[in-house]
Amino acid sequence: MKDGPDISRVAALIGDPARANILTALMSGKALTASELASEAGVTLQTASAHLSKLEGGGLIALRREGRHKYFRLAGDEVADVLEALMGLAAGTGALRTRPGPRDPEMRRARVCYNHLAGDMGTQMYDALLARGVLRRSGDALELTDAGRRFVTGFGIDLEALPKSRAPLCRDCLDWSERRLHLAGQLGRAMLSRIEEIGWAARVTGTRVVRFSREGEAAFAEMFGGGE
Repeated sequence: MKDGPDISRVAALIGDPARANILTALMSGKALTASELASEAGVTLQTASAHLSKLEGGGLIALRREGRHKYFRLAGDEVADVLEALMGLAAGTGALRTRPGPRDPEMRRARVCYNHLAGDMGTQMYDALLARGVLRRSGDALELTDAGRRFVTGFGIDLEALPKSRAPLCRDCLDWSERRLHLAGQLGRAMLSRIEEIGWAARVTGTRVVRFSREGEAAFAEMFGGGE
C-alpha cells in the first residue's frame, strides 16, 4: 500500500533485538537512564545511545532532562498497547525468550504493564470488577458505573484527584501471558498505586514483577475472588 501510515518504519524500530529489550524495560512505567537501558539491552552505552536516538526520532520514547541527567520513558499509552499486543502475538506463536528462574512464574502471576497490574492477578481483578458491576462494557468502550464509583471511592481512590489526561478513565488491555484482558487507563494505574500504598504488594527492583505479601494476597483474593 502506497498511501497511509508507514507501519514498516515503526515495525523496523521495534524489530531490532536491542531496541526491543529497551522498550520492554520501559514497560515498567519508570523513566530510565541510558546506562540502565544499555544494561537491559546488553549493549555498550554508545550503542544504546544510538538506539535511543532512533526510538526518540520515531516517536516511541520521550526524553526528560533533570539537571545534567537524561531519562527515557515510553512516549505514551499507545506505545505500551502495541508492545503488549506484540508480546501476546509472540507468546501465541511460540516466539518466547528462555529466561529460566523464579521470576518467570512471578512475571506471569503479577507484573507491571506500564503502571497498571497485569498477569494472572490483573486479569482476575478485571473479571471481578466486571462481574460485580463495577465496570461495564458499552460497545467497544469500558465504563465505570455509579456503583463502581462508590466501590473505587471505598477502596480509597479519589477520582477527582486523578491527573488530567487525554488517557481514558478505564480501558482494557490484552495480557500477553494470560491472553485475556486486564484493566488499564487512569483507573488501572490508580488501582495498582492504591494496592502498593496500602502495602498489599510492592514492585521488585529492576524487574516488572509485582510481589504480593501473604497478607496482601489474602486481602486481594477476598476482594477480587479467586483465592487459593
